[in-house]
Amino acid sequence: MKKNKNKWKQFLQKVRFKYRVSVLNENTLEESWYVRLSRFRVFLYGSLFIFITFLILASLIIYTPLRYYLPDYGGSGDRAGVINNSMQVDSLLKQMQLQATYLEVLKGIISGEVSQDAALAADSVPLKERAEIMMEKSKNEKEFVENYEEAEKYNLSSLANREVENIYVFFKPTKGIISSAFNMEDKLYGISILTAPNESVVSVLAGTVIYASYSFDYGWVIQVQHDENYVSVYKHNTSLLKKAGDYVKAGEAIAFTGDDASRKTGNQFYFELWKKGKPVNPEEVIIF
Repeated sequence: MKKNKNKWKQFLQKVRFKYRVSVLNENTLEESWYVRLSRFRVFLYGSLFIFITFLILASLIIYTPLRYYLPDYGGSGDRAGVINNSMQVDSLLKQMQLQATYLEVLKGIISGEVSQDAALAADSVPLKERAEIMMEKSKNEKEFVENYEEAEKYNLSSLANREVENIYVFFKPTKGIISSAFNMEDKLYGISILTAPNESVVSVLAGTVIYASYSFDYGWVIQVQHDENYVSVYKHNTSLLKKAGDYVKAGEAIAFTGDDASRKTGNQFYFELWKKGKPVNPEEVIIF
């Protein structure tokens, strides 16, 4: 025990013992400046210097553009911002092209070089021609259909009554780009869509509105009951056009979404589709 106490006292003496650090004038050998430091103070000042340096570097990385130079930096908010900017640039380019075409046609009409009928869409004719070509059946297809109809003409089994299943054509709930996909493992039972400001929201199928109200978590929410126990849910709307009990047609506008406040906070339009109490991946039944 005495040995341990002696060692501890010696250690404390070494730590507390002060050293004199002097700065001498090389010519006169006079002491210009000095400081007295112990080992404990050296450790304390060194730790404080490292801590302050860490705080300064962390502040520079967090609050300045230097963070963008770090590898693998970014999040969902940055991805949504990039998508939003790309949509705006794309819409501006289309608008500029339309205006340039309009000015060219207008100059031609004023100068008399272009008639008014020529100002119509120039691509409508080739589009119609391509559509007619695509709709025409080939010779092999015609022969196959004729042979099949002839073979099945007297087949009684083909005349038996069959249960006809309803085929539903789902409308896209709104225009935009999907920013987060359906994921059962992460309990994401719907998809988030980045939309333009004040974009209309339509019912994916005909049905009856069963819920239309405001919530602090999802903003204005509306739900529609469809046939075959389908239920569609529309969240983060800015305003509703229908109330509970209203009947809506497929593709009919039921709300508006995509204001500037929701785009800044990240509350993008959210859509869910349920069938018999189970979530359905909207991308499997709707073409986005």
